[in-house]
Amino acid sequence: MKLLINTKPFSFRLTKSLRTSAGIITKKTGWLIYLKDSYGQYGWGEVAPLNINELKKCERILNSLGGNLRKESIENDLPELPGSLAFGLGSSLAELDSLNEKNNFNWPESPRSSFLLPTDTYPLKSLIKYIKKANNKRDSYTIKWKVSNQENHINEKNILREILTILPENYKLRIDPNGGWKKKEASEWINELQDEPRLEWIEQPLPAQDIKGLLSLANQVPIALDESLVEFPYLRKTWKSWQIRRPALDGDPRLLLEELDQGGSHIVISTAFETGIGRRWINFLAAKQAQGKKPCAPGLAPGWCPASQLFNNNPKSVWEAA
Repeated sequence: MKLLINTKPFSFRLTKSLRTSAGIITKKTGWLIYLKDSYGQYGWGEVAPLNINELKKCERILNSLGGNLRKESIENDLPELPGSLAFGLGSSLAELDSLNEKNNFNWPESPRSSFLLPTDTYPLKSLIKYIKKANNKRDSYTIKWKVSNQENHINEKNILREILTILPENYKLRIDPNGGWKKKEASEWINELQDEPRLEWIEQPLPAQDIKGLLSLANQVPIALDESLVEFPYLRKTWKSWQIRRPALDGDPRLLLEELDQGGSHIVISTAFETGIGRRWINFLAAKQAQGKKPCAPGLAPGWCPASQLFNNNPKSVWEAA
C-alpha cells in the first residue's frame, strides 16, 4: 500500500523547568506527522525525543524519506528506527489500520495522574495546595517527587520528613532520583523509607548500568526502573517489579499495547510531554493499564504543558496550531 507522508515541526516551552540529576528540561521540540492512504484517510503521529542526538538522527531520517512511502517498507524498518520515530510512524500506521478495519480507536480519558511536585521551587507549597484541593479521604492519590537535583541533598532529606509529616494516609509517594544516587546515599534514603507504608516505590535510584545494585535495593523497598529499561531493553522481560514506560520514546506503541493485553501488570505509563496527537496514545495506554491486574496511576505531569490548541484532542487542530 502506498502512503503519503507529511511532517510539520513544533516547539513549546514547559510551564516550569524540570530539573533532574540528568539536566534541565525547559522546552520540547519535534515533528508532527501524518500518513495518508489512497482512501483519503489519515493516521497521525508525533516524533519528539528528549535526547538531542536522537532528535538530530530523527531529523536526518525524516528528511530522507521523501513524500511517498510503502506501508510494508515502513513496517519492516520500524524495529531499527530510534524509539521516538518508531512511535510516530507506528502510531500513524495503527490509526490507519483501525480506520481501514472499520474499528476506530476509542480515545478515552486517562485515569487520574500522579501529581509531579515542582523541581525548581520549594515543593511543600504545591503539595499542600494539591492536598487541600483534592480533599477526599476515600480516593487514593499519588505524589511524585524528583530528587537529587540540588547540591544540598541533606536539605532534600529534611523536605522528605516534612512531606511525610503532612501526607495523608490515602496518599502514595514516588521518589525519583533519575539514577543520581550512589549506593551509600541510596542506603541512607532507604533507611528513612523502609518502613514507610505510603512509599509506592523509588524510581531508578542508581545509574542505569548498576543492575546488580538495583536488584539488591529491590530486596529492601519497591524499585521501579526507567533509564535502565532504555539502555537494556531485555529488562522489560526480566524485571519483576515496576517498569516506567514512556510510549512516545519506547517505539511502536502496538508492541506496548500487546504487552498490556497479555497482562503486563507492572507497567506504568508515563509522559514525555506530548502534544495532543501523542497524548491520545498516552491516555489510551494508561486507560488500558488501569484495566489490568495492578492498576496504577500514570505519570502524566498535569499542568506542565501550556494551555493551547497544540494540546487539543483533535489532531487537525494540533496540526494547524503547530
